[in-house]
Amino acid sequence: TNWGWYAYDPETNLFHYGSGNPAPWNETMRPGDNKWTMTIWGRDADTGKAKFGYQKTPHDEWDYAGVNVMMLSEQKDKDGKMRKLLTHPDRNGIVYTLDRENGDLISANKLDDTVNWVKQVDLKTGLPDRDPEFGTRMDHKGKEIRPSAMGYHNQGHDSYDPTKQL
Repeated sequence: TNWGWYAYDPETNLFHYGSGNPAPWNETMRPGDNKWTMTIWGRDADTGKAKFGYQKTPHDEWDYAGVNVMMLSEQKDKDGKMRKLLTHPDRNGIVYTLDRENGDLISANKLDDTVNWVKQVDLKTGLPDRDPEFGTRMDHKGKEIRPSAMGYHNQGHDSYDPTKQL
């Protein structure tokens, strides 16, 4: 599903959105990554063809449904080069920043230290390093999983201030 927010970049003619969670919630009934759920998409506005897709939470066990706001900005990277960016604070507790032209993952940071389902996101592979203690598999009683199914950052709106670059 894709029931959330969209962003359009007229310079690249791409629209960006997030696809939702897989079903059923019982994760043992649906093995694998469940492509292309929980994905940030960049699609050509004329043809609808996908230019890129970045899956944030492969095999989402928690119903994080990553369809929140997609904020577009232009900022300098570590090398001082201007880049077109997409920033997405996800319900899974991670703030993702991608190159909005090609989908390259630039950063993936926890919103705060209470996020515990994931230890970190590998910036080279883009994959989350999950903490098995906070999984939902049937042979394990996961407790105090953060964020909950309601998500860390749900459907609130965000904005980007180009003068402060925040």
